[in-house]
Amino acid sequence: MTDAPRLSVQAIELYERPVHMRLPFRFGVVTLTHCPQAFVRVRIATADGRSAWGAAAELMAPKWFDKNLQLSNEDNFDQLRRSLTTARDAYLSHSGARTAFGHFADHYAALIAAGQAAGLNPLIACYGPALIDRALLDALCRAEALSFYDAIRGNVPGMDVRLCADLSGFDLAGFLHGLAPAAQIALRHTVGLVDAITAADADVDKRLNDGLPETLEDVVASTGCRHYKLKVSGAADADIDRLTRIAEALAPVADCVVTLDGNEQFPDAPAAAEFWRRVQATPALQHLARSTLYIEQPLPRAIALDTDVRPLAVMRPVLIDESDGTLEAFPRALELGYTGVSSKQCKGIYRSLLNAARCQQRNGAARQTGTARCFMSAEDLTTQAGLAVQQDLALVNLIGLGHVERNGHHYVDGFAGQGAGLAERQAFLAAQPGLYEPADDNVRLRVRDGLLDLRSLDRPGFASGANPDWPTLQPLQLPAR
Repeated sequence: MTDAPRLSVQAIELYERPVHMRLPFRFGVVTLTHCPQAFVRVRIATADGRSAWGAAAELMAPKWFDKNLQLSNEDNFDQLRRSLTTARDAYLSHSGARTAFGHFADHYAALIAAGQAAGLNPLIACYGPALIDRALLDALCRAEALSFYDAIRGNVPGMDVRLCADLSGFDLAGFLHGLAPAAQIALRHTVGLVDAITAADADVDKRLNDGLPETLEDVVASTGCRHYKLKVSGAADADIDRLTRIAEALAPVADCVVTLDGNEQFPDAPAAAEFWRRVQATPALQHLARSTLYIEQPLPRAIALDTDVRPLAVMRPVLIDESDGTLEAFPRALELGYTGVSSKQCKGIYRSLLNAARCQQRNGAARQTGTARCFMSAEDLTTQAGLAVQQDLALVNLIGLGHVERNGHHYVDGFAGQGAGLAERQAFLAAQPGLYEPADDNVRLRVRDGLLDLRSLDRPGFASGANPDWPTLQPLQLPAR
């Protein structure tokens, strides 16, 4: 597309709905049992006077965006609500028409600055616009009768490199045009820090018996997954013991692939490197070590982008996740020995696409110099069935990532666990054949041979043929000023 369509933002509606976990999910410093999910609905007007609605959703996960233990989970929820309301006010403050990417670019720096002034870090500041940008793009795709895939490949959002000086001269339009989605993607199952590994770990009196796996052994036996993401705590002795037990449970999985997630739990780079040396030196973990693709965010974000991680990275690639707070983070990380960065739609779809462009740009040079290749990974923030999981799957699939961490389907019981009514469940089941399956009155993500069927995402709009039942959602609980 030569000229990207311009649009104005007419209305932004903010909602939420509680989500209840079927199993507690321990990651980093929090054990999650319940949490609100945010919903955004945006109405746009095109230059020729057409109007369209778009939508997006994302969990308001506590103790990931801000891990300050002095803040309660409710404080964290309010931080994210504040991000949403601040972004809404900003996007509605200008009535002029812009490209979809232009709306993002024009507000990007100002919203980070506004967050800083309000005591909100960049990850939080970018949460609100990330949802609005997705909803806005959904509306544009519907107005243009285009799928997300075709819209991005044709650069309908009008993406450019104005916010990424390191991409100056890069053929971004050519890169986007060359992206090719697949029909399916491998699911990478998350093993949380309090997850039962075997039946012996599970409390018999607390068995759910809801037809879903409850232990890692259950997952191995029932899902066909060969990709696994393992949370580690930073306490080396406990981690080695737990990884040994996990390795035993994964032994039946042919060609098992593993990633390790530190969730900022190691105090410094030497501690992380020493931990990995211990993993490699433990006889029972040698196969698991060889199967490990990368180590995710081992260091606290306060030091991660000021610390050389090459002593660890020469043994196993290291990527940033929580440290990926701005568009400047990944280039900075590359200078310190990191080679990877996560794609998480809560940080923004344009950041994922621009970081994917950076990987292609740098890997072209790496082929000439023999240096380490850059890579992206697809990580999850407990995205829920419906808008959130579908949009994230479409994004990482288009980028070309062959496997994706998925955990929302395991820790939450499909649409029922997030309080969706029967009509909403059935609407998504009918609109997304192959991605979901019925379970009595409930609807759940369909996993076969460790794979998710993505064919239904290739449709007009941003990967969804159904919407939440808007009248049943509650307005966003606005934080006190």
